[in-house]
Amino acid sequence: MNYWLMKSEPDAFSIDDLASRSGKREPWDGVRNYQARNFMRDDMKKGDQVLFYHSSCAEPGVVGVARVVKEAYPDATAFDPESKYFDPKSDPDKPRWFMVDIQLVRKLKRVITLAELKQNPQLEGMRLLARGNRLSVMPVEKEHFDTVLSML
Repeated sequence: MNYWLMKSEPDAFSIDDLASRSGKREPWDGVRNYQARNFMRDDMKKGDQVLFYHSSCAEPGVVGVARVVKEAYPDATAFDPESKYFDPKSDPDKPRWFMVDIQLVRKLKRVITLAELKQNPQLEGMRLLARGNRLSVMPVEKEHFDTVLSML
C-alpha cells in the first residue's frame, strides 16, 4: 500500500464536498502538472490511503483521510471545451491527463494545520513541507502519514 497527500482548495472542492458524496467515489480531475499526473498514472493503486489537505485558504492543513478506489484513467475534462480543465492538445486516443477516484474514509475532528506540521520534528523530510513544493498530489512516507494522524 502507498500513502499520498492530495491538495484541494476548499472553495473548489472541500472535505465537506467529499463527505456529502456519502460513500460514493469522486474523480480527482483537473490535475495539470506532469509530476502529479505521473504519480496518479504510474504509482497510485486501489486501496492506497490519502491525506486530504486544504490549501490556499485561511487555515491550510490536513482535514481528512480518503482512499483510492479506482486507479488512473483518462481525465475527460481535458477533452471538454466547456471545462476549465480543457486541454486542446490532449487527444482521447492518446490522453495526456489522468485522474483517479477517491472515497472518504473519515473527516478529521479538527484541521491539523500547516503550522503544526512544520513544528513537528518527526515530519522532517515530508514533501509537503519542502520549500517551494506546490504539487497537488504527492507521495507520503508511511511514518509521516501515521505521525500526521497521531497529531489529532
